[in-house]
Amino acid sequence: MNINYGIMQGRLSKKIDNKIQAFPEKNWKNEFEKANKLGLKYLEWTLDYKNLKKNPIFSKSGRNEIKKLSKYYSIKIYSLTGDCFMQKPFWKIMKNKELVKDLLQIIKSCNSLGIKFIVIPLVDNGSIKKKIEMKNLLNVCNDMIKYLKKYGIRLIFESDLPPLKLKKFISLFDKKYFGINYDVGNSASLNYKINDEFKSYGNYIFNIHIKDRKKFGGTVRLGKGNANFKCLFKNLKKIDYKNNLILQTARSKTNQHMNEIKINLNYLKKFENA
Repeated sequence: MNINYGIMQGRLSKKIDNKIQAFPEKNWKNEFEKANKLGLKYLEWTLDYKNLKKNPIFSKSGRNEIKKLSKYYSIKIYSLTGDCFMQKPFWKIMKNKELVKDLLQIIKSCNSLGIKFIVIPLVDNGSIKKKIEMKNLLNVCNDMIKYLKKYGIRLIFESDLPPLKLKKFISLFDKKYFGINYDVGNSASLNYKINDEFKSYGNYIFNIHIKDRKKFGGTVRLGKGNANFKCLFKNLKKIDYKNNLILQTARSKTNQHMNEIKINLNYLKKFENA
């Protein structure tokens, strides 16, 4: 199995407002060099609703700078996490038409950068709780298919649903344009079983976030939580997974973020041939 490790943007910078994840406005350029030094090949872009339009992917000059850094440091960007949609879920605030326009603009920008997957977080504030929210999401996604087809983009959902319910959910969408972002740590915290998850919807998984969490608890260093990484890698081999494993791991408590990533990468390597 070909292992493609990448890292979530912001994990190689100091925390912003003590958040575990945020777009590193002042340090995003430096993260390309840092990722390269760690031997990583991929970076997953992030978007926050705050200062959304100031994110460099929204301007031609910003995208050109991203392309230049990506080429110079041999760091590819194939995926983007839209935390902006978790912070302001269009499926819950349909009166705000700008939120849907933002999605379309993001799709176009991703095409320019060669990004193939946009992660839509249906967790925390974005978790679907009502039938009308599900209906709204389906309607918007169906309206977007023509653009996803035109620009070669796939929307992938990160969800907190249990395996069978998530299988039922994702089966409502066209697999050519939609899929699942599997978060190892979130599933571990909910005490879901990896075998059940991959059996239910493994063929819909197009991107994976690597982290560890305590059962019904927070994010911890890999190996210190409830995630079964040996089982994960066995299932990845079963489905012949060829896409990215994006480290979204716990932050260093002493701001030694590069070293923390090294520790986590070394931990993962022991399972590659399991």
